[in-house]
Amino acid sequence: MKGTASAAFERLSHKGYAFVPAAEAAATLKVGVGELGALRASWSRLPRDGYLRDGGRYRSRRHSCFVLDPGACTLLPVAHRAHWQPTSYNALHGGIERWFEAIEASVTGSQVWAQLLTSIGLLFGRVRSVERWYIEAHQFRIDTEGGIGRPTPEGAHRDGVDFVALILVERCGVRGGETRVFEADGPNGVRFTMSEPWSMLLMDDARVVHETTPIQPDAGSGFRDTLVLTYRAGGFLAPESRETGQSDDPSRH
Repeated sequence: MKGTASAAFERLSHKGYAFVPAAEAAATLKVGVGELGALRASWSRLPRDGYLRDGGRYRSRRHSCFVLDPGACTLLPVAHRAHWQPTSYNALHGGIERWFEAIEASVTGSQVWAQLLTSIGLLFGRVRSVERWYIEAHQFRIDTEGGIGRPTPEGAHRDGVDFVALILVERCGVRGGETRVFEADGPNGVRFTMSEPWSMLLMDDARVVHETTPIQPDAGSGFRDTLVLTYRAGGFLAPESRETGQSDDPSRH
């Protein structure tokens, strides 16, 4: 992987994060923006998130899991499973198993989906070599039908994984939504607003914390659609592995 891939890799390695504009992302990951655009309609069919502990109804989402073998470039889905985080990483929603509906098969079965997840995993593998990536994929829609929508109601946080890819799918009729990335152990950080569809933010989860500020309607109700992909080498986060840190092998499911 050369050229644009090297540029993104160098920024991620040096700073712990890399913002990648859409054209650079497409070239880096060898995916077509038009092909990615064909997936966009599925964000309009996301069910409401029934687990929001702040009482809001501004978030809709789906969730699915995969395992990537970087050496063989093989991406495999695993049986549908709950999303779980410890309270040390998510004080608001941690400690509970959240069962979201799976991402539609028309999305996860597409060639561009496999290319996207595999290419991002290979890029992360240049920073940290692993035998397997355990990937959790989250489709989010944050809307302003009720007034204010909160992309990260838990505040500035880490996800408890190795790497995170935050991809903007669409942004329509909203103000706000500033993304903030700060050193986990230092004072430095950046703030910017993602506005270009299929631009992405790549993060080393051990080195930075991140959040996105609330969105407000610009004219009528609006929404902000994102795809969040997390990559972890030690297995999927789950209650049974909370203390041992052992891998939760997908072959058991």
